[in-house]
Amino acid sequence: MKVLQERRVKLQPADAPHTDPSPGDSMASRLEEDLCCPVCHDVFRDPVLLSCSHSFCKDCVDNWWKDKEVPPCNLVLKNLCETFLMERDQSSSPALCSLHSEKLRLFCLDHQQPVCLICRDSEKHTGHTIRPIDEAAQQHKKQLQETLEPLKKKFQSFERVKVEFEQTAEHIKVQAGLTETQIKEQFKKLHQFLEEEEEARMAALREEEEQKSRMMKEKIESLSRDMTLFQTQSEPQRTS
Repeated sequence: MKVLQERRVKLQPADAPHTDPSPGDSMASRLEEDLCCPVCHDVFRDPVLLSCSHSFCKDCVDNWWKDKEVPPCNLVLKNLCETFLMERDQSSSPALCSLHSEKLRLFCLDHQQPVCLICRDSEKHTGHTIRPIDEAAQQHKKQLQETLEPLKKKFQSFERVKVEFEQTAEHIKVQAGLTETQIKEQFKKLHQFLEEEEEARMAALREEEEQKSRMMKEKIESLSRDMTLFQTQSEPQRTS
């Protein structure tokens, strides 16, 4: 029977310097995890897919069911939960000193940086003012709040000025709309007046034209009658 190995999580010791994995290492690590059996932690050999959608080596499943009644995927879930809790506890732990790998529990006010107990006693920080990091954090928080307070008031003042400008801009827009409406109405009335004036003058012109034409026609007719009468009176004198 193949000996089953329990999943082990490798953690860095507390005094080891923290190094970030490169993208290539992370990708290779994820690929290796995806190709490993959760029971034997080796690359799949003759993998099988269970009804729960988990994959295992065929020999691992056979050997597991000979000694256990719990499905191997429950073990996987248990190990994943334990790993998650370990990583969460590790991520929530205080940061470590890059020089001495000790927890940064103090804060140097002269250098404005967190330090460990060994740093406090070193020559570099001789005669410096050292405070607990929580106390320094509260002090910096208070100073930050005091610094931000006038900025906050100034920002509020800017907000008020901005609101006033926006209201003024809206008022200008409304006034411009009202003025535009008034101008259009005035020009509409002016156009109507000009049209009426044009019609009245054209009517007067036509009436004047008719009167003068009628007068000229009457004069022409009168002249024609006089010419006819003159011709009639002059004919007997020609024959005599």
